[in-house]
Amino acid sequence: MSTSNAHSGTLAFSVAQTGFLLDRMAKDCGELQFLRELTENSIQAVLKTPTKSGEIVWDADWVTYDLAGVYKLSITDNGEGMTGEDMIKYINHLSSSGGIQAHNANYGIGAKIAAGTRNPAGLVYLSWRESVGSMIHFWKDPQTGEYGLQQMKRPDDSWGHWAHVENSVKPDTIGAHGTKVVLNGRSDDANTMAPPEGASSPSRWVTKYLNTRYFQFPAGITVKAREGWENDRSDKDRNVLRTIIGQKRYLDEHASASGIIELTNARAHWWILRNEAALSQNSGFVGSSGHCAALWDDELYEMTAGRGNTKTLQDFGVIFGYTQVVIYVEPLETPGVEIITNTARTALILNGKPLPWADWQDEFREAMPIEIANHMEAVAAASKASDHKDSIKDRLKQIEELFKLSRYRTIKGGPLLVSGDTQASGGGTRSGTGKANGAGGAGSQSGKTPSVYALFMSENGEPGKTAKPDLFPEVRWVSTADGSRQVGDMEDRAAKFLERDNMLLINADFRVFTDMVKRWSDYFGNVPGAQPAVQEVVREWFEQSLVEAVLSSNTLRNAQHWSIEDVHQMLSSEGLTAVVLPRWHIEQSIKRALGSKFGALKGKVA
Repeated sequence: MSTSNAHSGTLAFSVAQTGFLLDRMAKDCGELQFLRELTENSIQAVLKTPTKSGEIVWDADWVTYDLAGVYKLSITDNGEGMTGEDMIKYINHLSSSGGIQAHNANYGIGAKIAAGTRNPAGLVYLSWRESVGSMIHFWKDPQTGEYGLQQMKRPDDSWGHWAHVENSVKPDTIGAHGTKVVLNGRSDDANTMAPPEGASSPSRWVTKYLNTRYFQFPAGITVKAREGWENDRSDKDRNVLRTIIGQKRYLDEHASASGIIELTNARAHWWILRNEAALSQNSGFVGSSGHCAALWDDELYEMTAGRGNTKTLQDFGVIFGYTQVVIYVEPLETPGVEIITNTARTALILNGKPLPWADWQDEFREAMPIEIANHMEAVAAASKASDHKDSIKDRLKQIEELFKLSRYRTIKGGPLLVSGDTQASGGGTRSGTGKANGAGGAGSQSGKTPSVYALFMSENGEPGKTAKPDLFPEVRWVSTADGSRQVGDMEDRAAKFLERDNMLLINADFRVFTDMVKRWSDYFGNVPGAQPAVQEVVREWFEQSLVEAVLSSNTLRNAQHWSIEDVHQMLSSEGLTAVVLPRWHIEQSIKRALGSKFGALKGKVA
C-alpha cells in the first residue's frame, strides 16, 4: 500500500511481504512479551473512559471451551471499546493505535508483533461500543503467508472483514463498552492456556509475568488472571482469579525497610525484605526475593534472574544477605536526556545507549543506605571470617618479590605522607633529597628497590593514599549451613573473587574441600576434637592457593599479551576452581601441619 503527497509529489514508502517483516521483528520479542502488549492496550482503553477506572481479566475463553472443548487464553477489559471500522483501522495497520504515536509511547505495533506472530491461527477481537458488539479475526493467511483480517460471511450473506456479534457472548466484565481478545495459537485445537515451553511457574505463568513486569498499575484499574483453569469451575479454592498487584505493593508489604537514593540522572528505589518463608514460597507468582531491575513509567525492564541476581546485587555492593535486597533504578528524563524502549520493550535506551549500570552501581556503593549496611553486617557475622591471613602472609614473605606490590599516588587530602615521586623505575627510586638512588651514590643497590618502605621515604610529605588499600584480599568462608551462601550461588564452585571489594568468597560446601576434611577427620577419628582442627588446617592451605592465584593473576594486568578479559577469566569461579583441583602438594602440606598438631603420622591415610 502506498500513497502520494499532492503538495510534494513524494510517493510514500510502502512495505512488501509484511508477513516476513513481522516474523523477523518477532524474533526480538520475549516469549511472553504479548502479555504485556495486550495488557497495556487494555490499560489505555480503560484510561480513555470517563471514570478512568475498570477491570482487566486474563481468563480462559469459556465459550470456546464449552463449544469446542479447547482451552483458549483471552483478555477482557471494560475500556472504551471499538466499532468494526475502528478495529480495521487500529488492528489491521502495522503501526497504529488509538492514542498518540511517539517514540516513547505505546505505538501500536507491539501486539501485532508479539501476539499476532505467535498466534497464526488468529487473534479474535470482540468489542462493544454503546452495547453494540463487533468482531474481527486477525490471522496469518496460510496460503499467502501474510498477516491481516480474515474475510467473513455475515448472516445477511454479505462479506466483510468485520461483523456484528450477539450480546449472548459478551463477558460479564463488559457492560456497554469493552473488548475481549481470544488467542487461538498455532492451530484451532491448540491449548493456549498452557504455558509456553520454559515459562517459569507453569500454573501461574500469566500472573508471574505481569507481576514482575509491572511496578504498579494506574489507580482505579484492577488486573486479574486465571489460575487452576483445568479444575472444575465450581472449585473456588483451586480454579480462581488472582488479583495481580505489581511489584511495588508486594515489596512494600513485605519489607522491613525501604528508601530512595538520588543518583546521577536517576534514583534508586531499594527494599530489604523480611527473612520469612515468603522469600521462596511466593516466588511462583511474584518477584519475592532479591533482584534488580530498571524502572520506567511504572514498568520494569532488564530484571535480573537466577545467578544474575547475585552478581548484580554484589556489583551494587550488597555482598551478604542479597536474597533479601531489591534495587530498582529509575532513570530521570532531564533536559538533554532521552529515554525510550527498544521495539520489543525488553530494555531501556538512554540517549541511544544502554543504561549506565556500572556508574549507578558505583554511586550506590558510595551512598550505601545504613539499613542495608547493617543488614549485610548481621548476615556476614554468620560467615566464617578467615583468621589465616597472618600465617599466609608470613609464608609468602619468602617470595614477595614475585608479587607486584601496590603503588602509591599523590592525592589531595589522602591519609598517607609520601614523596612527590614514588613510582619506582628501572633506575631506582627517588629519595627525599631529589637524588636518584641506584646512580652510584652511597647505599645504592644499582636499581633494586632495597625495601618496600623505600616507597614511603619523604622529607616533606604530601598527603597520599594507596591505589589499592591492601594487596591481600579479604577472605570469607561461606556456607548454606549458616545462611552466608544461598543455594545456586557458587554451586559446585570453589570460590568467587569480588574485584570491586577485593574480597575472596570461598565456598565451604565445595566437595574438594569437604572430601579433604573428611579424609583427615576419619584418619584422626580417635583424637578428641580432631575434626575442627582438621577443618582449619585444610581450609588454611586451600585458602593460600586461592589467595596466591588472586595475587598472581593481578600481576598480569596491563601486560602486553594479557587482556583484562583474560585476567577476569582466571579470576572467575571456574578459574579459581581449577586452582584447587591439583591436590598432591596441598595434601603434603596438610599432612605436615596435622603431624605437628597430633604427632607423627603412622601408616597410610585411609
